[in-house]
Amino acid sequence: PAGMQRIASTTINAMASDILGAINSSKVKQIAGTYVGHDIDGKEITLSGKVLLPASGAIKNIIVVSHYTIGAYFEAPSECFPFEGIFAAKGYAVVIADYIGYGVTSHMIHPYLHARSTARSVVDMVNAVIPYLDAIGKTPESDKLILCGYSQGGATTLAVMNMMENDYAGEFSIKKVYAGAGPYDLAATFDYSMEQNNTGIPCAIPMIVQGISYGERLGLNMADFFQPGLLQTYNELINSKLYTVRDINRKINANRLSDIMTPEGRNKRSAQTARLYLAMMQNSVLDFEPQAPLFLFHSTTDDTVPFVNSLKAEEKFKKLNVKFDFHDYGNHMAGFLKFLHKVSKDL
Repeated sequence: PAGMQRIASTTINAMASDILGAINSSKVKQIAGTYVGHDIDGKEITLSGKVLLPASGAIKNIIVVSHYTIGAYFEAPSECFPFEGIFAAKGYAVVIADYIGYGVTSHMIHPYLHARSTARSVVDMVNAVIPYLDAIGKTPESDKLILCGYSQGGATTLAVMNMMENDYAGEFSIKKVYAGAGPYDLAATFDYSMEQNNTGIPCAIPMIVQGISYGERLGLNMADFFQPGLLQTYNELINSKLYTVRDINRKINANRLSDIMTPEGRNKRSAQTARLYLAMMQNSVLDFEPQAPLFLFHSTTDDTVPFVNSLKAEEKFKKLNVKFDFHDYGNHMAGFLKFLHKVSKDL
């Protein structure tokens, strides 16, 4: 609709101006580095990420960003300027982990949407950055953390919130949480996508099946899930870390799940898919009661992450301290820019 196009265009122009302004005027200092984190089994491992700071002046708070779905190694936060880096130009320290499988661990499988291991990578980085900022004389004025993420990052942000409020109770103080368009309920996403026989993000299919199998140590045989064409290419496409999400989607060249997955893989009652489905249920990020203020955002016409995820979140959290912003903001990318614009204004 014409009105929607105006909103999207205005948002894109505003965000582009903010990003270019942050970079070109040297308002942001970027520091990529490593820290001691944990692998999927809880063993210590060296992980990487990036801290973005205002080039001058005091730091208000730390904003803990969980990043969206990426495919190529050069898309990792430590290798590029992340969109959310614009918040540093507003006086915040932005902390963004690469996750297992990117940055210095790009040789490893990424446990895509495996809630606990990915959240742990983020929390471990926060624990490393806080004393680092103290050591360089950049201690934030407030110790209250702000959490933020969109898409995969939206789901991870809720997992981080859950971990901080429960596993690390009393160790962190959270000011506010912003989560947008996340696949919060993987089982509901599976059911909806199978009913529609469609996915707006084909690369997510091999990423989810492999990522959950790896994260949960299920040892699933990919031949039970992928049609022959994808079975021959998925390892190169998603594990080489040479291809962006757009590249992978183009190479898969299919949106119908029946063209991507085997009949057994699409049937949640088949033996191996039942194991995957149970693991997806266990990796829902909605099974807790948020304590800090939470802002949930989703465009109702999102073409990538089914809106059913946010309906499930609303059903789960409607009696809690949560603000829901669900309107027609256009497709997934237009929604992302609108989300960033709203978060930036609210900070």
